[in-house]
Amino acid sequence: MTTAANPAAEQPEAPEYPMSRASGCPFDPPPGLKAAQQEAPLTRVRLWDGRTTWLVTRYAEQRALLADPRISSDVTRPGYPSPAPVSGSRLSFILMDDPEHGRQRRMVAPPFTVKRVAAMRPAVQRIVDERIERLLAGPKPVDLVEEFALPVPSLVICELLGVPYADHDFFQDNSKTIIRRDAAPEERAAAMGALVGYLHDLLGAKRAEPREDLLSGLVERVDGGELTQQDAAEMGVLLLIAGHETTANMIALGTLALLENPDQLALLRDAEDESLVASAVEELLRYLNITHNGRRRVALEDIEIAGEVFRAGEGVIVPNDIGNRDPEVFADPDRLDITRDARRHVAFGFGVHQCLGQPLARLELQVVYGTLYRRLPGLRLATDRDRIPFKHDGSVYGVHELPVTW
Repeated sequence: MTTAANPAAEQPEAPEYPMSRASGCPFDPPPGLKAAQQEAPLTRVRLWDGRTTWLVTRYAEQRALLADPRISSDVTRPGYPSPAPVSGSRLSFILMDDPEHGRQRRMVAPPFTVKRVAAMRPAVQRIVDERIERLLAGPKPVDLVEEFALPVPSLVICELLGVPYADHDFFQDNSKTIIRRDAAPEERAAAMGALVGYLHDLLGAKRAEPREDLLSGLVERVDGGELTQQDAAEMGVLLLIAGHETTANMIALGTLALLENPDQLALLRDAEDESLVASAVEELLRYLNITHNGRRRVALEDIEIAGEVFRAGEGVIVPNDIGNRDPEVFADPDRLDITRDARRHVAFGFGVHQCLGQPLARLELQVVYGTLYRRLPGLRLATDRDRIPFKHDGSVYGVHELPVTW
């Protein structure tokens, strides 16, 4: 067994994280992550501010750590490996620990249960069908991101939260700034402030005229003394950003991946069994895995794992994109195979912090992937693939635009 060396002494040898995706297949994790995984389950990497932290690249160790109560998600703790300077907001409960994390999460959990989400299928199908009708009635070629991939989840989350879709340009633009890696701290803080202020105003409107939506439910919590108005506004921002950005990128990037794997696209397009559509969603979540900042944690006490010891106060990064390409768990992991059982993936994380909205994301992707390619059977790229701009500048990976025709 070895122990952690002095981080300052290791700093010159540690590679910088995040690692570049400039080379290799745009659907694959960075080559540096694959090399690290092949060499050892744990290694050291250097952060943007010069500190070093642990990087965990293999599936078994990732799941073990994400389920370990001895690591913290609290961004304000010393040693937390933040991907950027820490602003005043913790983006609600996702960067908190239990019991407060669990208390706040339970307040917004009911609309995201499997049963409640399943009841939304007709509404999601209606939204998808309407956007496809707009595509069919409009000019070609078209940017699938702007005209379909972004509107669909935005409309769904607006309906669930009670946010006016007419404000989509405002919240989409500010969301993009918040998740852009190269945004200056003051830009990110201004965008967050704008969204929090917007949610404050919406909560006030719900107080005056409550509806059957999640924000009206949060107002009841505030008025009952369970939450502050600031907490409720930050929870609204979290759900609004997470509810449209991630799914939008999965729709567009998943479509591109299928277009580049025409045998898999044909299987999905012609599927008569809905279970194959569900299987395709899980495989695309595994194969693409669009959250690329890694799950960030800090050790609360010494933790021994894979022959190493994380000391209390040391940071940990768990990049789920490379965990989902672990050949010990997924045979031939760099191949897209929608018939494989990929349900064990960690695209939504693991443990108490795994994604609250995963039932809704799965439903939206099932409806989209099960409808779009049937309705547009001749769907194809309207540009050269090497001209497609990938989101190397964001913590949520995807494409900035996807010109298509049919």
